[in-house]
Amino acid sequence: MKENVNDGSTPIHLRAGGTSLVIAVDGGRLPRILHWGPDLGALGDDALADLHRAALPAVGDSAVTYPQPVPVLPQLAEGWLGRPGLVGDADGRRWAPKFRDATHEVDHADDGPVLRSTALDPEYGLAADFEIQVLAASGLVRQRVAVRNDTAAPYRIDSLELALPVPSDASEILDLTGRWALERVPQRRPFHVGEWVRASRGGKPGLEHTMLLVAGEAGFGFRHGLVWATHLAWSGNQVLAAERTPAGTRHLTAGEVLLPGEVVLGQGESYRSPWQYGSWGAGLDDLASRFHRHLRSRPQHPRSPRPVVLNTWEAVYFHHDLDTLTALAERGAEAGAERFVLDDGWFQGRRDDTSSLGDWTVDPAIWPGGLEPLVARVRELGMDFGLWFEPEMVNLDSDLAREHPEWIFDGGHGPGLASRHQHVLDLGHPDAYTHLFDRISGLVGSLGIDYIKWDHNRYLLDAGHTPDGRPGVRRQVEQAYRLMAELKAAHPGLEIESCASGGGRVDLGVLEFADRVWPSDCNDPHERLEIQRWTGLLVPPEMQGTHIGAEESHTTHRTHPLDYRAEKALWGHLGIEVNLLTADDETHAALARWIAFHKEHRALLHSGDVVHADLADAAFRLEGVVARDRGEALYAFSVVERPSTWPPGRIRLPGLDDERHYTVEAVHPGSAPAAGAVLPPWQRDGVTLPGRALRLVGIEAPSLDVDRSVLLRVVSVPAAS
Repeated sequence: MKENVNDGSTPIHLRAGGTSLVIAVDGGRLPRILHWGPDLGALGDDALADLHRAALPAVGDSAVTYPQPVPVLPQLAEGWLGRPGLVGDADGRRWAPKFRDATHEVDHADDGPVLRSTALDPEYGLAADFEIQVLAASGLVRQRVAVRNDTAAPYRIDSLELALPVPSDASEILDLTGRWALERVPQRRPFHVGEWVRASRGGKPGLEHTMLLVAGEAGFGFRHGLVWATHLAWSGNQVLAAERTPAGTRHLTAGEVLLPGEVVLGQGESYRSPWQYGSWGAGLDDLASRFHRHLRSRPQHPRSPRPVVLNTWEAVYFHHDLDTLTALAERGAEAGAERFVLDDGWFQGRRDDTSSLGDWTVDPAIWPGGLEPLVARVRELGMDFGLWFEPEMVNLDSDLAREHPEWIFDGGHGPGLASRHQHVLDLGHPDAYTHLFDRISGLVGSLGIDYIKWDHNRYLLDAGHTPDGRPGVRRQVEQAYRLMAELKAAHPGLEIESCASGGGRVDLGVLEFADRVWPSDCNDPHERLEIQRWTGLLVPPEMQGTHIGAEESHTTHRTHPLDYRAEKALWGHLGIEVNLLTADDETHAALARWIAFHKEHRALLHSGDVVHADLADAAFRLEGVVARDRGEALYAFSVVERPSTWPPGRIRLPGLDDERHYTVEAVHPGSAPAAGAVLPPWQRDGVTLPGRALRLVGIEAPSLDVDRSVLLRVVSVPAAS
């Protein structure tokens, strides 16, 4: 049902999923958000009008120096001196747009109410169409705008950023940074006057990308303090910024970073921004749950149990042959694996990472009978078959590069700096795109491939489209999306993992097409605990690949016992990268027990609410998953560094129903505690307590060494009479 907004004297109130969004639409101006956050309940027109008046400051002789509700697209011509909403021009003219004469319509859509606004700049011949929505399933807010040029003179857009306001209570900023094998490292700072800007310019969000930009009340944590965050659903160049002005405005902005000349609008042409998402919550867990509920509510979200993956990479690297990989598949099936993924090294000439990327033909020297015998054996063992590709990349030492050098990005100085011996295949060339689709689709169809591990290792540096050298990054992202979509349309049921040297392409844009992400190339459980924890601000457990690696990590060279490696991999889409051909029988049996435990509980792990305790000592972690009906939960208590105080004291279990009773027991899927271990009484005998007592009083923490954990199983039981 659509509803026209006439004079705009009454603000619009969009409510869904526990969120209220109150938007001023008066005076023909662009939409201005007066409130974004907790549900305000039903508000009549009089109350909304009063809320509008209550939100307006006294204004003296200059509106520029007083705090005004800022439109979602801030405009210099309205007195805004901060980050501009739209930067563009027509040969040095039409550079200070002023959109006005706005009309508004509310659409009560099934997936949540939408405000659609159209505004014009008649002097410049520009139009802007806004969509602002509160999603019904999650309470997420999202917005985007399309700018149209209605004149004959071309209009170049250099940047377009939308803004979501946050209240003055938001006095701290949290963002994330990182590098290869150490993604998602949190950092916090005061929300001072000025701009805190996080930009990605490598053609993908990147390993160092913040993913979310969060502002919140002082000292906010996972379970306390109101927080607000923004995310851009885009897999290319982008910018997120937190801005505070001397006049008191605080907001979070997001937009695509455009290279020179990437968007030049002819008459009647439009540029539409990616979706800017906003989430809020009472603590980070609540904020993250909105993203999780959104992803789980989509029709394309994986509904079947997430199959346990056996990935060949850390087991054999490039050393492929039928006998070895058949034996590996058989050992994996014995342990309980349900999907076999053949990683890099299967295609013609590929003996290391220096050559052959782009030549997607099965290597007859290694596979004289093709991949069919391996695939047939994998299916006999009851497993799906997956295959690694890196579709957007190419080695110069490849048949593809030699035959079609014009398909490689070139900004005017040749193919540019090699990274991991790679360059980038320009999918903006129609013939390159068709070639790639045909090769991949042909293999998926002929082999019956169920799953593609889709890698993306090199940044897009001087990514010029040949022959003119114009920037091709934005087009590349669009074509990558198209390729994923068309492969899935041609092969229903095909699943795709987004991997980019690990967690370099994790965003809601690629997750429209991908079924899981690879958070990091690092399988070290010490690092993975933190990487998965912070990736979880956006991505639910079932969409994060979490693999049990070797006893000695291939990236950090730390060593960890199997129980710790398996426990940290338990919480996501479980996989194995242990070399099962060299594992002894005891290790293999323990691994099989962990896999069986995961299968027994994955319905909970992949549908429940993720929770984290706010512990005073940073040496400890307590996190878990609680069923949506609060009937059961799993938690892990871990020691991640030597604590300053000992013993750790009590740990309190978040997320349970205060009024229900629960049994709490320590479970040991792999191996039991060593004989003679000193355990608190509850760990020996179990305990039954109300949820309120477990939340407020807690249980004595187990005594553990560094990089050790205890798994807690919590189940609702009838209250004792």
